Amino acid sequence: MKLHHQIFAAIFLAAITGILLPESSHLGGITLLSLFDGIGKIFLNALKMLVVPLIVTAIMSSLNSIGQEDNLGRTGWKIGAYYALSSALAVCIGLVVTNIIRPGISHGEPVREQLGLVADPTAVLSQIQQHGASDFAHIFFQFLPPNLFAAAAQEQMLGLIVFSLLFGWYMQKVQGAAGEYLRHTIDGIYETMVSITMLVIRFTPIGVFGLIASTVMRTGFSALAPLLWFFCTVLLALFIHAFIALPLAVKLIAKRSPLRLLKALTPALLTAFSTSSSSATLPLTMECTEKGANVPKKFSSLMLPLGATVNMNGTALYECAAVIFIAQAYGLDLSLGMQATIVFTAMITSIGVAGIPAASLVAITLILGIVGLPAEAIGLILVTDRILDMCRTSVNIWGDVVGTVIIARSEGAEGVLMPSPQQYT
Repeated sequence: MKLHHQIFAAIFLAAITGILLPESSHLGGITLLSLFDGIGKIFLNALKMLVVPLIVTAIMSSLNSIGQEDNLGRTGWKIGAYYALSSALAVCIGLVVTNIIRPGISHGEPVREQLGLVADPTAVLSQIQQHGASDFAHIFFQFLPPNLFAAAAQEQMLGLIVFSLLFGWYMQKVQGAAGEYLRHTIDGIYETMVSITMLVIRFTPIGVFGLIASTVMRTGFSALAPLLWFFCTVLLALFIHAFIALPLAVKLIAKRSPLRLLKALTPALLTAFSTSSSSATLPLTMECTEKGANVPKKFSSLMLPLGATVNMNGTALYECAAVIFIAQAYGLDLSLGMQATIVFTAMITSIGVAGIPAASLVAITLILGIVGLPAEAIGLILVTDRILDMCRTSVNIWGDVVGTVIIARSEGAEGVLMPSPQQYT
């Protein structure tokens, strides 16, 4: 069985198991819920264990291989442009869809009272007028953390990425035997991490089963009932970005088949959906991109670790939609300037969001504070957050790989998705 078939089967069996078994089910004195939770946590821990050394060595190794061709500067500008444009596009799609559907308005009236929001709209509006985009400046401090080990322990990956980029850049400039030894050592460590990663990936279906089964046993499908309009609005916006905007970019810019890319990436997307963690999915994403889509390692090992932290298309879209929805629920008619602030802030804060489940809730709370909306309003979206988190994480991964394919093709990689990629098994 191919890996994506195994994951499909695991998700299906886990959903059935979660529905049929009550939360209090026991097996030999151990609750099945705790057993499934344990399986899922062990799997996530194994993947997260690999994230820091894999990201650091992958970026350093890829800079080494790209830098030797003397085109690192050009490639870097292309990567930065893609990240900025794709995030801006995602946020604008979320903004437009939320303004058109207006999920915070029901029968012409804001849903503030229906949802139990107690803050006075007039007071909220006055708070909004006192805030500006400058309040999120502290996010930029993550780029240069005083302690790299503390940043890694707190899953603040921006500092590690900046350090890895600097190290990889100056590693190329070390001359003589010392430089060659250093570069070979970094490449060797990276190859070792890939081998360990493949060992963990073999257990993906088991880990996915534990994660899905425990979630369904605990919540069932009742989480979909409340706030249905908001849930559908976000899903629609994610669908437009993932299945219209990004495939068009693959077809028109990279001149390759988006369906072939989707087929190659299926195992990673399913794992991202199950784990709600782009960081935990990174090892499998890299493997599917290199083996399934035939993208050269020098591009995938640079862009995918970067993208897992700084290119959160789905997260940025969700943050924007959530803040606009909360403003609508309070009956506030935000000005174009304030909506532009929300768009820009969502783009910036999505960069600093850790690639772990529900991390975007922290960013949304920050945005609410920046624009002056009450932080307690975050409780509105908690009901549907878990399922939407699974969806937007998959979109994050999809956007990263699309960008990797586009950059690789722009740099002359002819073998990408040609003639027919072999599905990773």
